[in-house]
Amino acid sequence: MTIIWSGLALGAVYALVAIGYNIVFIATKTFNFAQAQLMMVGAFITYTGIVTLGLNPFIAALIAMLVVALIAYLEYIAAIRPVKDHHNILVTTLGASILLDGAAQLVWGGEPLKVPFFFGDQAIDFLGGRVYPVEIFLVIAVALLVVGFGIYGRLSLTGLALRGMAEDGEAAQLRGVDIKRLAVMTFVFSGALAGFLGMLVGPKTFAVTSLGAALALKGFVVLAIGGFGSMPGAIVGGVIVGLTEALAARYLGGEFANLAVFVLLITVLLVRPAGLFVRARERMV
Repeated sequence: MTIIWSGLALGAVYALVAIGYNIVFIATKTFNFAQAQLMMVGAFITYTGIVTLGLNPFIAALIAMLVVALIAYLEYIAAIRPVKDHHNILVTTLGASILLDGAAQLVWGGEPLKVPFFFGDQAIDFLGGRVYPVEIFLVIAVALLVVGFGIYGRLSLTGLALRGMAEDGEAAQLRGVDIKRLAVMTFVFSGALAGFLGMLVGPKTFAVTSLGAALALKGFVVLAIGGFGSMPGAIVGGVIVGLTEALAARYLGGEFANLAVFVLLITVLLVRPAGLFVRARERMV
């Protein structure tokens, strides 16, 4: 059961990145490839607040949330707003991710930094296995976010507007939805969420400059398996990818973990090209 808990926690980290991708994708129909780097920066800022400055973990997380939200806004101004063709945004956000990797390397160096968890770092016995408190919180956080976004999308005016934008941005604009303003809001919110979640991701993965690239790739795999724009798909995809990686590493060897994940991705896409939770639609042209 210990390996199952480890896989679920790892999948939860990937799912958190995929949720950030989805937030931006639903509003703008594009991807922010720097989302994982924003979460990496959140982990570094949380480490600095807790270890270097001696702040309360939640105060450090709030500071990380505000700083990363500002970085996300600046990324929108520099890499999103000036670009007319959405296909080029893939290139500009990838450039932003590389810039953030370099900046983190300059500020914090290349050594992994251990981010303390506010409930301790001692493993406990839980449901037949050994699990760290942060792993339990990661799983709970993903579940709460998916349920919360589902409720918000159905009951709030902003949520309904975002759903309208996801279906047809031009039609939503004609109905009075300020799509540019909502796009900025979702971008900043995804950054704030990434910064705050550094408090949970950092203790699991450590704060290290290679974290962003690793999480970006696995988060995109989760998104492709679950379906672009699907929040339930993100959590199911995260579970599948996390368990596949953990079990492959345990029974086949660590060198086969990534290979098993990508074999799984190819298999799912061959059967369901749009992902498990998105139904492909035919359009007359």
